[in-house]
This record gives sequence, C-alpha cells and structure tokens, in this order.
Amino acid sequence: MLWTVLLALLVLLLLQTQLSMCLKELRTGGSSLPAVSSSSSSPSSTSSSSSPYNTTQQRLPGAIIIGVRKGGTRALLEMLNLHADVEVARAEVHYFNVEEHYRRGLAWYRAQMPFTLPGQLTVEKTPGYFAAPQVPARVWDMNPAVRLLLIVRDPAERLVSDYTQVLHNRVTRHKPYQPLEELLLHKGHIDPAYKAVQRSLYHLHLARWLEVFPREQIHVVDGDALIRDPFPELRKAERFLDLPPRISPNNFYYNTTKGFYCLLSAGHDKCLDESKGRPHAPLSAQAFRKLCHYFRKPNKLFFEMVGRSFSWC
Repeated sequence: MLWTVLLALLVLLLLQTQLSMCLKELRTGGSSLPAVSSSSSSPSSTSSSSSPYNTTQQRLPGAIIIGVRKGGTRALLEMLNLHADVEVARAEVHYFNVEEHYRRGLAWYRAQMPFTLPGQLTVEKTPGYFAAPQVPARVWDMNPAVRLLLIVRDPAERLVSDYTQVLHNRVTRHKPYQPLEELLLHKGHIDPAYKAVQRSLYHLHLARWLEVFPREQIHVVDGDALIRDPFPELRKAERFLDLPPRISPNNFYYNTTKGFYCLLSAGHDKCLDESKGRPHAPLSAQAFRKLCHYFRKPNKLFFEMVGRSFSWC
C-alpha cells in the first residue's frame, strides 16, 4: 500500500514538472528553434527581473525592410527605431541573398537579431533583398506572415546615388572607376546590362515578390516624401505594422547644415551618417534626360502594381 502511494506521488510530481516547463515555454514565446535569451534587459526594457514575462530573447524579425538600395532604407530603419515597441538589427544581415549566410541556417540568422521583450517587434533591413530572385521564397519559408516594407525613390536619382556610393568606395580604396556616363550609355543609348539600371526596374523585382506574398503584406514607403517630411510616412508605417502611434512630429527637426531631418528621442538628437546627402557624381543633363525617358514605361508599370503614382522624372 505504501509503495502504491509513493509511486502515485512520484508520477504526480513528474507531471507537475512537465506542465510547469510547458507553461514557461508558452509564456516566453518558445518555438521550434532554440531562442537565445539573456537575463539582462534590452536597452528599452525597464526591469531585470528573471520572470518569463521580462526575459529578453533574440527573435526572428516580424518585419523586414527589403529595399530598395539607396532608397532611404537606413533612414526608415532609424526612424522606426524611435518607437518603444521596435528593436532593429543594426547591421545589414544579407541572410537571404548571400549563399554563405543562408547555409548557416535560421539559428544563425536569429543570432544576428537584437534582444527584445515579448510584444516588441524585431525589424531587419537589407536592401539587397528586393532585387535578388531567390529571396522572396526564402523569406516566405522563414515566416509567411512577415511584414515587408519597400521604400522607393525616383529610379533615375536612385541610380546616380547608387553609382556615387560605389565611386566613393572605389576612390577610398584608391581603385580606378569609370565615369558614370561611360557605364550608363552604350552607343548613345541606355545600357540595360548596367546593374544600377537593373536595380531601378522596380516593377520586375516587385513582380517576383507578388508571386509569393499578397500585395497587402508589402507596404510601399515614398522615400522622397520621407526625406521632405518624415512624420506622415512614419505614421503610415506604424499603422501597417500594427504599432500604437508613438512617433510624433516632435521626434524630428530640420538640420539646415546637413539639409535633411534629424531625429530626437529622450532629449538626444541623432543625424544619419556623413554618407547620407553626399553630392551626386556628375552626369550630363542630356544623359539624365535619356535615363528619365528610359524609366518612363517601367515606372508606369510599377505605379499600376502598387495602385499609386509618384512624382518622378
């Protein structure tokens, strides 16, 4: 009789232990992948309690800024980071578009993310994702419900900015580089093989994303408007991400020296680095007109796809 009672108590104890572990996993947002956790709080948390409700973890992103390159992705990321419920990956991860990274698996990708509290949104940005053909399906496999932000600007201006960055990097490393007009034109016509031209054909890249994701899962941000007046674009992004409205016009001030808006948060100001607003490389007015004419039809197709138009050349 005594052995029966002891055995029943042992079984009950084991069941209670297993139930406790299951409840803890549910409270901390457990998943099939091991989450890296920390007993210390993230920068935005206010408690170092070891309670599961206050445990920070590195979580896969709930939103990704997928592009476009030189469209304002860094500005958008830093502005979203003003929100108390958002934590951002500081570096471009290039997980889905670089084979060496992708082979490392989701555990590696998760390890590149910031520590967040339950309920906070993790945001990653890699502008190279937008134009890489293999990326949409890979992102879907990671999380079919992930929200995607696409920030676009005038494709002709984007192209010149793209070249300017590459030129700056080459000059910094004391390497020669062709003038933009030589790369852009072939026998007096726009060369469609030039990679910077291909990156500006937004409709081709968006079509691949729409083969995988529904249109309502991709939010298009006007990069030119974001620079002119950030707050309206940020409010639209908050709504798309289901975030409570926390960013206000008081979070921005115009820096007359730099010529663009800087950020204010908790009494501290922050401006984007010196590479932003860098003077464009020279391009003749005639070549720029040819570029605008070349993009006229692709732009129209893109406008039809997103259901809105932009004031581009």
